[in-house]
Amino acid sequence: MTTFIWLIALISVLGAAAYLRVSLMSATLSAALVMIVGTSLDITGFFSWLLFLVIALPLNMSQIRQTYLTKPMLKMYRSIMPEMSSTEKEAIEAGTTWWEADLFAGNPNWNKLHNYPQPRLTAEEQAFLNGPVEQACQMANTHQISHELADLPDELWQFLKDNGFFAMIIKKKYGGLAFSAYAQSRVLQKLAGVSSELAVSVGVPNSLGPGELLQHYGTAEQQDHYLPRLAKGLEVPCFALTSPEAGSDAGAIPDFGVVCYGQWQGEEVLGMKLTWNKRYITLAPIATVLGLAFKLQDPDKLLGDKKELGITCALIPTDTDGVKIGRRHFPLNCMFQNGPTQGDEVFVPLDFIIGGAKMAGQGWRMLVECLSVGRGITLPSNSAGGIKTAAMATGAYSRIRRQFKLPIGKLEGIEEPMARIGGNAYLMDAVTTLTTTGIDLGEKPSVISAIVKYHLTDRMQKSIIDAMDIHGGKGVCLGENNYLGRGYQAAPIAITVEGANILTRSMIIYGQGAIRCHPYILAEMDSAFDDDKRRGLEDFDSAIWGHIGFTTSNLMRSLWLGITGAHLSKSPYQDKTKRYYQQMNRFSANLALLSDIAMATLGGDLKRKERISARLGDLLSQLYLASATLKRFQDEGRQAADLPLLQWAVEDSLHKLQTSLDELLDNFPAKLGLLLRPVIFPLGRPVTRPSDELDHKVAKIMQTPCASRDRLGQGQFLSPCENNPVGIQEQTLLDILAAEPLYEKVCKAADKKLPFMWLDKIAQQGQELGVLTDAEVDLLKRAEIGRMKSINVDDFDHQQLMAQVKPQPSSERAA
Repeated sequence: MTTFIWLIALISVLGAAAYLRVSLMSATLSAALVMIVGTSLDITGFFSWLLFLVIALPLNMSQIRQTYLTKPMLKMYRSIMPEMSSTEKEAIEAGTTWWEADLFAGNPNWNKLHNYPQPRLTAEEQAFLNGPVEQACQMANTHQISHELADLPDELWQFLKDNGFFAMIIKKKYGGLAFSAYAQSRVLQKLAGVSSELAVSVGVPNSLGPGELLQHYGTAEQQDHYLPRLAKGLEVPCFALTSPEAGSDAGAIPDFGVVCYGQWQGEEVLGMKLTWNKRYITLAPIATVLGLAFKLQDPDKLLGDKKELGITCALIPTDTDGVKIGRRHFPLNCMFQNGPTQGDEVFVPLDFIIGGAKMAGQGWRMLVECLSVGRGITLPSNSAGGIKTAAMATGAYSRIRRQFKLPIGKLEGIEEPMARIGGNAYLMDAVTTLTTTGIDLGEKPSVISAIVKYHLTDRMQKSIIDAMDIHGGKGVCLGENNYLGRGYQAAPIAITVEGANILTRSMIIYGQGAIRCHPYILAEMDSAFDDDKRRGLEDFDSAIWGHIGFTTSNLMRSLWLGITGAHLSKSPYQDKTKRYYQQMNRFSANLALLSDIAMATLGGDLKRKERISARLGDLLSQLYLASATLKRFQDEGRQAADLPLLQWAVEDSLHKLQTSLDELLDNFPAKLGLLLRPVIFPLGRPVTRPSDELDHKVAKIMQTPCASRDRLGQGQFLSPCENNPVGIQEQTLLDILAAEPLYEKVCKAADKKLPFMWLDKIAQQGQELGVLTDAEVDLLKRAEIGRMKSINVDDFDHQQLMAQVKPQPSSERAA
């Protein structure tokens, strides 16, 4: 019995050392103390100590460990892990890691998360939102843009240029606004709630494009020439990357340039003949300056010894001979300017390369370094803004619209999709806020930008479908009073662009995340192929043994947190959020453990096992979404009234995480899932989806004017002006709620239950019965006008729906 107790003590000490991630030496000394106790109890003798020393001494003596253990492992590692290409290396090393690395490490530091500063708008940024952004929203008529003009009206374009909308990222010394990433996000959210065309037109020049690339890599001459003109709206930029043969695989672009001498403005200069065929290029039809990505060749070695210089980025004025722009794509009735551009042996000087000739062949690095910032702002912010406005509109509509003598929002069938909309709006706003916080702190979060691009556009699409289902015919019939239809049509565009969502989920999130976020993988890869063999061995020794300890720790953490249900793990708060932090501690350890096992068993083949990679990426993604939501709750003062929104969002994320984890174990290679399941889920799956009661609470918030509802729609364009049916509906919601007690008063005076419709007639009846004041009569009449505007849909004369311009036959177009 004593021996058994001693064995339990030894296992417990070693397990605790692994769980707490103490150093190898500390773990060895702890085990030695237990051995000494065993000796004093006549349990451990000579052979036990011999075995202990055979294991302990080589592990703790670096020279012996490196010679007899590390060197063979290094040889094996090199044989199974191919060296990365320069393109892969640039993509992996682009940007930085931030909070996502803590989530990947199996032991998140929640105090670190909550100590990140809460972003604030400056007085200038707030004034811009309250002034020019509000005015731009008032000027935008979605039906006019989409159906009548197929473009923003000229006066709106000019307003955007005059007020610096295209200069939010440009430094003030060039005439730009130099707004924070957080401010850019709030601007785009507000615009997106009104018109996707408006948000896209503003977002793209402030995202990946000439302005961003010029500020980071441009020559002084390029910056001084272009940036002031971009800031004033004198230049309209676009950036052409995507080719018919290279969409998501941007590195495979076939467009090329050849270094050669040619004529430019009457002189022979060293330059490039460029040939390209690009598509899906936003703002290309109206651009005055074209950012172009192509592969540069130098067959005559005019720039050096290399013939193939690689991907290069250049700025081409679109009035250059041979540049073709002007034609447009027709992306799902979303009328932002988007189209193709071509050129055939267009000659330009070499100094048109962004950054000059010295940056020839550096375009891929430039793109991947800058992409993470724009990708983390534009599409996620547009998605969040669209759903925040849809949440407000759907809540108001569901309280105003009645069926079966009840507001439809009180029907449980409606509450379920309403809760998804409201919960996602709360989460998506939280995620954009945390992500832009990181960017404003100087991070270039390539992994996070992939997470938020995929998950926020995905949640946006699903939420807009829910909103369409609730609105029924109101969402289906397009017109000036339809605030959903165009967003519903446009949703697949966000899913497709800037890295298609399928690719982003299955390859990018985890493909980058596993290497960038893991504390040891990148160090192992770098050291394994280090040209300095001695230094490589020493660095590999440090990395591989740290990695082994890391895996052992996560195994123990997963097992212990699973057995205890994570009830004993740390949480920064002891309120209703406590269990969320504890469950995330557990899932973080699971992610770290399963990542190591997947990489160990699959090696370089993991990147081809896309569904395994996608599910591992889901774990990291949902942890990030949930932690951003908890951070928002903290930053907003832990408002008790907002708990239903927080709970729905976090429980939904954790349930999605658990589903992916369950599917991962079912499909883990070599049937290892069968062995791992008792470690991961020893007591079964711990998380349930949001309850019906929680759905009810979220739906109620959405339909009831209150501080929580205000925070849900914070910053959106809700003014009840002519071009804003959502704002008019917001006012109608207030009028309807004020009208309900007046309606009850009339019913009581009339001694019968009247239908809640024709409120103008009820007002007249109440006036005749002497129970309503003139002001109350006016309120009921106004409520009826708003109610019918909310319920009714637009209709048109047949001629209004016909295309006004007869398209040319394809033969004429080709000519």
